[in-house]
Amino acid sequence: MRIIVIGCGRMGAGLAHTLSRRGHEVTVVDRDPAALAALGASFAGRIVVGYGFDRDVLLQAGVGHADGLAAVTSSDEANVVTARVARQFFRVPRVVARLYDPRKAEIYRRLGLQTISTTEWGVNRIAELISYSWLDPIVSLGSSVDIVDVELPPALAGRTVASLTVPGEVHLVAVSRGGSCFLPTQGTILQAGDLVHIAVLTTSTEQLKALLGV
Repeated sequence: MRIIVIGCGRMGAGLAHTLSRRGHEVTVVDRDPAALAALGASFAGRIVVGYGFDRDVLLQAGVGHADGLAAVTSSDEANVVTARVARQFFRVPRVVARLYDPRKAEIYRRLGLQTISTTEWGVNRIAELISYSWLDPIVSLGSSVDIVDVELPPALAGRTVASLTVPGEVHLVAVSRGGSCFLPTQGTILQAGDLVHIAVLTTSTEQLKALLGV
């Protein structure tokens, strides 16, 4: 994919390097040449000096044939303006704007912009970690199905996904391991330290607890 990253702060630089390592063609835009220089010689993408919401700068960055654009400067307003220009005028298929103020997120969603609030994400994640308890739902699907995250009990290491499955009631849908997440098969062997993501009927929570031995 051809991706443009607007803003070369810590997030922008990290995102650019990550996307480049994954084989994408990356162009980074920033008004500060020193920030772009900090990407280092290992960065294989292109750099463009200028303001990301400037039409000529976006054209120089290749917005006309970009597959995606991430606006991650330190300014919410600049990110939103850039995202709207990329989405509405240049028809970039995938556009994401980073916001510091989570209160603005819903407004921009109504404008058709996909946003991510690192402040909101951090608050929610810290709340999850500090109040962690067994089988707290992270997502409720309607009134009858929950998605729960559970750190695999040590006693279940070496067992298969099938051992945590009750057809129609309990399904292990994903496993996070070693910094990545994947979709397992029924024969996947579970390992100590796995974080398992389980879909469970609200009426089958006690059965899940029994399977987990908690």
